[in-house]
Amino acid sequence: MKWRNQLLALFCLALFAAFGVFYFQHWVVQKPFGIILFVGEGLAPGRMAATRVFVAGADVPLTLDSMPHMALVTNYSNDFAAPDTAAAASTLSTGAKVNNRSIGADNRGAPAPTLIELARRSGRATGLVSDGRITNATAAAFYARASDPTAHLEIARQLADFSGIDLMLGGGAQDFSPDTKDGNRKDGRDLLSEIRRKGFDLAHTKADLEAIPGWRRPKLLGVFAGGDLAYADQIEARREQPSLPDMVRRAIELLQYNRGGYLLVVNAHLMRTAAEKNDGEHTLAETAELDRAVAVARRYAGEKSTIVVCGNVGLGGLHLNGSPFRTDRGIAVLGLNSAGDPWFSWASGPNGTKSYGSAKLAAQQSPSPTAASSPVLEPPQEPAAFYAPAALETVEDVIVFGAGPGTDAFQGTLDNTAIFKIIRDLL
Repeated sequence: MKWRNQLLALFCLALFAAFGVFYFQHWVVQKPFGIILFVGEGLAPGRMAATRVFVAGADVPLTLDSMPHMALVTNYSNDFAAPDTAAAASTLSTGAKVNNRSIGADNRGAPAPTLIELARRSGRATGLVSDGRITNATAAAFYARASDPTAHLEIARQLADFSGIDLMLGGGAQDFSPDTKDGNRKDGRDLLSEIRRKGFDLAHTKADLEAIPGWRRPKLLGVFAGGDLAYADQIEARREQPSLPDMVRRAIELLQYNRGGYLLVVNAHLMRTAAEKNDGEHTLAETAELDRAVAVARRYAGEKSTIVVCGNVGLGGLHLNGSPFRTDRGIAVLGLNSAGDPWFSWASGPNGTKSYGSAKLAAQQSPSPTAASSPVLEPPQEPAAFYAPAALETVEDVIVFGAGPGTDAFQGTLDNTAIFKIIRDLL
């Protein structure tokens, strides 16, 4: 009888342990070690098909296509149906709907905690990477408060005074340097020197970044250009500057030291820079660069990390028109097709021929291409429907992709406030 009771007790113990494991695996939320948020500027559904064609042909999937979860994202701001980049990024960062031109504060001006601040409170290491200025509106929304998204000097000051980010990589060196050192600052402050005195390493080249030891706690600021970084195909500059995939790889290698995990925010800004200029080739090439950076993140962060790739705004209304062949790619879809029609067209931007409202005033201040003293100009190969100094934001849903814990919530249509809440709950 005694041995039967012992066997029964052992069986009950094994059953209880098995139930505990099953319960933990299926009902207890397991925090991912690494959380990486990519913000693709202008990443809307219409961008995907054109990027596939440009990169490798219509039937070759991107890395983004392999991510298991996806949703459409509504992104209106507090005061406009079409958000600007400052308002859209602030909502991703803080979960609050804000007015256009507002960075990091709600519509009453009250500061809201950002994902980076919340990650630090939970014991995670934090990083911020951008292929534009690290003071641009999207990047700044994760650490600064401002009512003017173009106030790069003030945003740089806030970054220097805010020591809450362990690793920062991107461009914008001129915003941190005084005019006596070829910078833009008139206040005499050398913010790079101030940041170094706080214990940060400084990196100015790709070689500097690669030389940072991976075995110690990172406190690193890398500024690799005076303004935005060079496009991926500008080979001469890229010999000195790291690519977006390079920066993502090194950021993961340096942040994963932390036993409490890490949060990395990646701002793909150059795809916006190109779109504002009606530059279809670089718009799609930099979208492909984002796709490569996501592939690097998935490889280096591991399957147990959470990776989110989210657009912020629709921009410019780019379309790839006509009938390219199924295997056409790259230069085969640039310029004009065999019928003399443009492959790329835009809804708005500097390639427009008609202008309205404030855009018309700006156009009138520019020399007229039909003036007698000016040569007759050929029509642009990437025409826009109407003229604007820079392509305008559009009222358009963006898209989010996800892989890893928590991203199974990406289904159907979500509001961009939900992206913040999902990431916040994983911290």
